[in-house]
Amino acid sequence: MNNIPAIAGGTPVRDKKLYYGHQYIDDKDINAVVEVLKSDYLTCGPKIEEVEKKLCQITDAKHACLISNGTAALHVALQAIGVGEGDEIITTPLTFAASANCGLYCGAKVVFADVNEETYNIDPASVKEKITDKTKAVVAVDFTGQAVELDELLSICHEKGIKLVEDGAHSIGTKYKGRKVGSIADVTTFSFHPVKTVTCGEGGAIMTNDDEIAKRLYLYRSHGITREADLMVREPDGPWYYEQIGLGMNYRMTDMQAALLGSQLDKLEIFSKRRSQIVKIYDEAFSKVDGLIVQKEIAESDTTRHLYILRLDLNKLKCTRREFFDAMNAENICCNVHYIPVYRHPYYEQLGYNKGLCPVAEKIYEGIMSLPLYYSLTDEDVNDVIEAVKKLVDYYHV
Repeated sequence: MNNIPAIAGGTPVRDKKLYYGHQYIDDKDINAVVEVLKSDYLTCGPKIEEVEKKLCQITDAKHACLISNGTAALHVALQAIGVGEGDEIITTPLTFAASANCGLYCGAKVVFADVNEETYNIDPASVKEKITDKTKAVVAVDFTGQAVELDELLSICHEKGIKLVEDGAHSIGTKYKGRKVGSIADVTTFSFHPVKTVTCGEGGAIMTNDDEIAKRLYLYRSHGITREADLMVREPDGPWYYEQIGLGMNYRMTDMQAALLGSQLDKLEIFSKRRSQIVKIYDEAFSKVDGLIVQKEIAESDTTRHLYILRLDLNKLKCTRREFFDAMNAENICCNVHYIPVYRHPYYEQLGYNKGLCPVAEKIYEGIMSLPLYYSLTDEDVNDVIEAVKKLVDYYHV
């Protein structure tokens, strides 16, 4: 009975549900937050600058701007580089909607470039084809944590006088050709949602080496208001004086979140190492299984993986992705799918985007699912995932 899938009446590989992602919080994290709760500042306090400095040390970037979430990070990043009405941004459709929505927030048109069929990252050749005289920025997503082809994208962008915004929501801890993500692109954004490598509940950061961009980042995250005398239009009336010199948002991070993030960042190295170990085990288990396709990683990327994407070769399996997904759930392995191509959402269809725009991304989407990947997975957990996948492939193989 053990070789019969649970969905067909067999015995599940495990009794307890295993989810695709989960945060890891220890006593140091808790104590860091409690310390702030007992302090004088819950927001706009010293923890913000402290953790920004830590992020700069970790990434080798010159400037860090903590912000309320990863979506806000993208929005402010585009504001800071001057994206506005009538402009265009180029991004990948194989991402969470925020990578595109940030352009709409600024009044820009979103143009989708296709992806590489092996790495699932944005294809530089497709980016180059989509550039027009209205293109202001490329928002390139480090999908699953693997770095995009940064040198090629930077060359394309800078030749055309446009900015490269690296959406590093998945990739804190990743290196590209030995350089750390956060210090390479014109602007890099991070997300600290609970399923990411490090978390503070919600939260994000924007990294840059450009002094002028950095000034605008700090301005736009807090209403467009400044207390910096050299940025003011008028002579200050007194120490209470401040000016709104632009239209920003209230995208500030609290000191409580910053404290949690600072503690989590201290564990980034061990989190990265464990995730890499699990990815290696998965790759070795699945790479030679007929009916499965393993995501390729470029040699230039030393990746801290946020997601493990398994792709089903549906030509070799007598099932749909949904049937395989449900069968995994019956084995008590809860998967997910990342992502529905952005322009396939009803909102984007209402804007005039049509199916078939990026055929490679659409083809990849039809067969992918995300397997459990997080720091606290045990070897037994990982083996259960592998057993469940192989069990189903054997059952459904043509």
